[in-house]
Amino acid sequence: MKIVKYITLVLLICASTFAVQAEQKFTKGSWDIHYIAFPSTFVKPETASQYNLQRSRYMAVVNISVLDKDSQEAQFVNVSGKAKNLLGQTKQLTFTRVTEGKAVYYLAQLQYRNEEIFNFEIDIQQGNRSETIKFNKKFYAD
Repeated sequence: MKIVKYITLVLLICASTFAVQAEQKFTKGSWDIHYIAFPSTFVKPETASQYNLQRSRYMAVVNISVLDKDSQEAQFVNVSGKAKNLLGQTKQLTFTRVTEGKAVYYLAQLQYRNEEIFNFEIDIQQGNRSETIKFNKKFYAD
């Protein structure tokens, strides 16, 4: 019985740790800026087709969403950015706005090689307001 309690406790700790790490966001003033970059093979073929995303083991999807910090309402903004690998090669990111009901997010794609690391610099603008977020990600070919 002790071992069952121990395993349950370990699983709960692991689950809560994952939940904390799973949220990737920056809070800038009144905005919560959520970001994620992942291999495009994680996207179902029908979803990729719907949003004109190329599925490939060497293609990533970058997803940005901007919410009002207090109301959590999606914000209509302009998103641009670039990704630079460790060799200093820079790739410009072209974002497309996707609206689903009240949700608004911005998608771009990036080609990569196995185990390639990119440093992202994403610019978000709304009227005269401008914010920049920076993050990095290592991609693996699956």
